[in-house]
Order: sequence, then C-alpha cells, then structure tokens
Amino acid sequence: MRGKENAARTVQNLAVRAIKTHGLIQEGDRILAACSGGKDSTVLAWALAASKRALGVNYTIEGIHISSDFCSCCKKILLQERLAGWGIPLTDKFVPVIGRLKGGRRMNCYWCSTQRRTELLKFAVEGGFNKIALGHHGDDIIETFFMNLLGKGDLSAMPVILEYRNYPVTLIRPLGYAEERQIIAAAEELDCMKSACTCPYGRFSARKMIRERIAAFAGGSAQKRRILRALAEGGLLEVRRAADSAGKLL
Repeated sequence: MRGKENAARTVQNLAVRAIKTHGLIQEGDRILAACSGGKDSTVLAWALAASKRALGVNYTIEGIHISSDFCSCCKKILLQERLAGWGIPLTDKFVPVIGRLKGGRRMNCYWCSTQRRTELLKFAVEGGFNKIALGHHGDDIIETFFMNLLGKGDLSAMPVILEYRNYPVTLIRPLGYAEERQIIAAAEELDCMKSACTCPYGRFSARKMIRERIAAFAGGSAQKRRILRALAEGGLLEVRRAADSAGKLL
C-alpha cells in the first residue's frame, strides 16, 4: 500500500523536477491553470499549490474552467470547492464551441481545442497572467509526436515550455515527466477521479487510436515508454541514452 499512498507525492516530485529542469516557474509569476475538471488538470492544480515550498519561489495560481455548449460532464461546484481548499480561485468561462462553427462544418477535437486555447490566451492577457499551465503528461507528449509524424510527416511534439511570439504569455506543462498511470494513481489518492471528462467527440479520435497502438507496442513496459518519450522530446541522442539506462542498446 505504501506505493499507492505516495502516488500524489510521486507526481509532485516529477512536477518539481520538470519545473526546475526547464525553468517553468520564476519568482513573481502569475499562473493561470486550465482546469477542465478531469484528472490531469486537477492533479496539476494540486501539484502547483503543493510545490511552492519545494520550489522556493513565490508565485500565484488561479484556475479557469472553460464551459462549452456540448459537454457538461464536469461537476463545476465540486471542482471549485476542491481548488478553493488548495487556495486556488476558479473562474468559469462559457465558450459556444459549436455555436462558432461555420455552415457546413462538423464538430471535431481540433476545432474545440483551438477555440479553448484562444479563450485561454485572451483571458490570460487581459488578466495579467504571464504563464498558462496545462495538464498534459508524458504520455500525451508521446501521442502527439506520433500523431504529427503519422498524420503530417512532421517531427514535432508538445514542448514542456512554449513562449508565444505574439503574446506576453508562456505555456508550461509541469506534468510532462509523469506517466498517465501515475496521474491516475495520484487522482485516486486525491479523490479526483469522479469528474473525468466524458466528451462524446473524443471516443473515436485520432489520439485514441494512436494511444492504442502505443499501448500495444509498449506492452506495459515503463522502459519502452521512456524511450518513446525521449524520442518525442529530443531525438536520437536522447533515445540512445534512455535505451542505455534501460539496458537495451538500439
């Protein structure tokens, strides 16, 4: 039981490591955490609030929940109460994602994410935030890499930190070193699994298909997933290092 009891702390340590390694948080940062109500973003909010002492810098955190006209899966009152217990105020902003579709267009994940990201940036700039924290974890980074590779022929993935050229805002992904299984364990420990997203448009998405292929390849091997993440994050040199640490030379 000891491992399960320490699940949240394990994720926090990984978040602290990512933050320190990549310089994600600096003194005086005003961080806007995107909180969907699902396990990833809720665990992210907790980790940011819990890591202030370990990081040794002063920063503020506020949360934003983007409501839409097609998905009401999140228990917003429960989310607001939970974040308040961690000292994080939450703003709920409604975005008519379907209502913005032009005639003849069909709803899809890319359209939804674009609309949400636009509103996040707008809210952050207007509110004086200089960082936006997203809950993507290491498995998301791997999946995005292979989606771009197989779908576009593009060798790119989600960066742990992204500075916008046209906005005074930086995106950070403090959970980039954590695996989804670790996030799930932490969410169960923190009792955050009750409001997981049930978006109907995500059931047959390209990301889900890629996730299934990666799972078939990795076969539950944490070592193989570390190699895939190294490939997504940095290229062949990092892959060889990850393979060497796993005792397997490519």
